[in-house]
Amino acid sequence: MNITMALKRQEWPEVGDLVMATVESVTDYGAYVKLDEYNKKGLLHISEISSSWIRNIRNFVREGQKVVLKVLRVNVEKEHIDLSLRRVTKRGKIEKVMSWKRERKAEALLRSVAEKTSLSAEEAYEKAGALIEREYGLYEGFEKVVKDGVEALTKIGVPQKLATVIAEVANERIRIPLVKVKGMVELRCMKPNGVKVVKEAFLNAKKAEKSRDAKLRFYVVAAPKYRIEVLAENYKYAEAVLQRVAENVVSRVVKAGGQGVFRREK
Repeated sequence: MNITMALKRQEWPEVGDLVMATVESVTDYGAYVKLDEYNKKGLLHISEISSSWIRNIRNFVREGQKVVLKVLRVNVEKEHIDLSLRRVTKRGKIEKVMSWKRERKAEALLRSVAEKTSLSAEEAYEKAGALIEREYGLYEGFEKVVKDGVEALTKIGVPQKLATVIAEVANERIRIPLVKVKGMVELRCMKPNGVKVVKEAFLNAKKAEKSRDAKLRFYVVAAPKYRIEVLAENYKYAEAVLQRVAENVVSRVVKAGGQGVFRREK
């Protein structure tokens, strides 16, 4: 059962929307499709399939094919929807397919939650899914609970026990993609306790960076060179963390009477 379709989606798409559709039949003048997210039928006229000349329509669309289409016209009284393939940009297609896949995965996750809690799919959506959808987006909510813990759900009204199960399912099934940035620090400290100074500089810098949104790794390349790696969700944040940590390490060594320099690596 499509949870979000059954409980939250509007009945008809709007003009300009991008929709996922399945080609049901192909004729000489176009193709009839089923709009997967609305359980409606639509027509993809041959003039809206391609900007180039069409010798054989089946070279462009075929029965059973999944396609991203743009809504041109909606006539609710006649229950008729006109659609276009040629007006869908490459970027629009990629983004729509990604959001479609994420939504389907979110629905599967919520069904797993329903099974674990002995709730129906509808009850799971009403008690938790609707709140998550409204606050974060359904899939985005599952991602958020992986990053921020159960509190991300309880603070928006999801019952504690249900939120705990959602967190368990999310942590089992979702892996947040991370980007990696790295840099090199050269550290020298000729003091008798120089090795300890360098070691404590790294330990203290790590403690100072308490964010759960980034992971830090330190490697000895060959003294006095040390590598710092930061894994985070996006490059901008990762770069900021790398800069802070490197500056922290270098400043601690310098204050202890040593020398240090940081170099960003590609």
